[in-house]
Amino acid sequence: MKKNKNYIVSRTIIYIFCILLAFLSIMPFVVMIVNATRSTTQIQQHAISFIPSSYLFSNFKILTGKSFQPWKGFVNSFIISGGATLCAVYFSTMTAYALVVYNWRLRQPFFTFIMAILMLPTQVLSIGFYQFMYAIGMTNNFLALILPSIASPSMVFFMRQFMIPALPIDIICSARIDGSGEFKTFNSIVLPIMKPAIATQAIFAFVNTWNQLFMPQILLTDTEKYTMPIMVSLLKGDIYKTEYGSIYLGLTLTVLPLFIVYFALSKYIIAGVALGGVKG
Repeated sequence: MKKNKNYIVSRTIIYIFCILLAFLSIMPFVVMIVNATRSTTQIQQHAISFIPSSYLFSNFKILTGKSFQPWKGFVNSFIISGGATLCAVYFSTMTAYALVVYNWRLRQPFFTFIMAILMLPTQVLSIGFYQFMYAIGMTNNFLALILPSIASPSMVFFMRQFMIPALPIDIICSARIDGSGEFKTFNSIVLPIMKPAIATQAIFAFVNTWNQLFMPQILLTDTEKYTMPIMVSLLKGDIYKTEYGSIYLGLTLTVLPLFIVYFALSKYIIAGVALGGVKG
């Protein structure tokens, strides 16, 4: 009986702690969405509120009156995020496949070099990267933000760790004996086996690319090619007043696609991370 009571008490404490963490994680988003329905005066008087107001359409009119073009921002962000995600997932899986399946002399040094790249922060490389893009005429071009995602060291590491126990080498050898080419084997056999890891990393890559502000702000100077984060960062009031309600609405519109992605594919995140952690 005493053990059962201790178990119930400990489990109750864990549940309370998890509920508290969930509340702290969700609260900023709830406040942001609620503030999108409130006026600037209401936000200035009470910054935190959980009761929606009736100024949503007024805030939207103010937002669109500031040359804010949400649909154009959505399209630009989806093109960049979708293209970068596809490139990162496909080529990272291919690189991991080469590190696991092929036995070549520099395999381990090459993997060590990939891991060493993780030590380099993006800000250190940004100036040289911009100068290179400017020299080849790739500024104001979505490809300058899509193609670099082909080299994703963290994703290569995850795919390799997942692939080592999950990919049977005998199947690859059998496909080769049957006359299957390397690309056909990779596309028809390896990719389906890697679906959980691909789904997980695709979500992370999409969210990370969607939220990027630093590099797009440097490379994209044409207003027609601005992404949603750039548009939101430019939301400012006039000299006399800042419309906080419209700013919160812009932030909500930016985060909304990420909510949809997480809610739709959250099971893949949990399953993929769990499998990757156990198998790695």
